[in-house]
Amino acid sequence: MIDKIMECITNPVKCKLLLEIYSQKQITAKHLSDILGDIPQATLYRNLKKMLNDGILKVVDETQIRGTVERTYALAFNLDSDFEAILTENSGTLYMQVFMQFFLGFAKQFQQYCKLPNINIKEDMSGFSLSHLYLSDEELTELIKNISSIIKNTEKNKLKTERKLRTLGIIVSPPEN
Repeated sequence: MIDKIMECITNPVKCKLLLEIYSQKQITAKHLSDILGDIPQATLYRNLKKMLNDGILKVVDETQIRGTVERTYALAFNLDSDFEAILTENSGTLYMQVFMQFFLGFAKQFQQYCKLPNINIKEDMSGFSLSHLYLSDEELTELIKNISSIIKNTEKNKLKTERKLRTLGIIVSPPEN
């Protein structure tokens, strides 16, 4: 299943569909077509069928409309897994589902930003980077504490005209072998 989800994320059309279905919870192909007007209808239906066959999507409702059946789609997997259960079970599958929820939520914010007509990446101070660091467990713990402390101090900031709401996402990848 995870391989199929990753395939969706790396395919531009499937990724758009996945993000929209994730954000809407349940959606019809017609609504997807209206929202994602840049995807030809035949391509949209072909990808929905493939995602349905791959177990990424499920049909949650069917409505008869003038001689045809309109399907309502939803994700076929639950991204809202209990994190404590993941830690207890030490389940890679469940952990990946939670990561996908984090990733899709963050990707949705980026998608909404990128859809705006007048973005200015430099002025908006948007960006992302990776840092490869050799750290002991103790050094990583200290680094995370320091970053958390800095973030905690800025969480107290009150809304002012010069302040904009920003989302900072941090991912610590597992160590490479």
